[in-house]
Amino acid sequence: MPRARRCATLWWSRKLKGDLARLIATHAGAGRVDWIGLRPARLAAMVETDAADLASEGLQGDHARPGKRALTLIQAEHLPVIAALARAAVSPALLRRNLVISGLNLAALNGATLQMGNAMIRLTGPCAPCSRMEAALGSGGYNAMRGHGGWCAEIVQPGLVRRGDPLTPVTDG
Repeated sequence: MPRARRCATLWWSRKLKGDLARLIATHAGAGRVDWIGLRPARLAAMVETDAADLASEGLQGDHARPGKRALTLIQAEHLPVIAALARAAVSPALLRRNLVISGLNLAALNGATLQMGNAMIRLTGPCAPCSRMEAALGSGGYNAMRGHGGWCAEIVQPGLVRRGDPLTPVTDG
């Protein structure tokens, strides 16, 4: 390859990487905590609440898994998709996630640190649906949730989380 072409290719490569990094870091605005639910025991019914203390092991009063699965989140925008695919009514409590978030694409934030209220979390990966979704949503319910099951998070900084709190990515700068 001629030197001039290599230089042009390198310049475009760097420009695209810079542009892509800027695009990845840009969000339309903050998200919002729309719903908070606690699972008091493994198979117990969800308890809806307006606020909860987020401790290092998860929400106080929740049957959580400390570590990378201490908290589960799902996007409000995915609820109608799941309902349409499952051909069933869907409520946040039925899906057994701790938080319903609107206005922010959680998939675009995998690995990111997010602040809500005075608490901070880090998204650690997708939260796969469990086999109970077949019973909860009917035949095909498990597959209706695949790709829409939400996200797991670990706790970076404990604090109080309230319904209506903004959810914002934490930036280094």
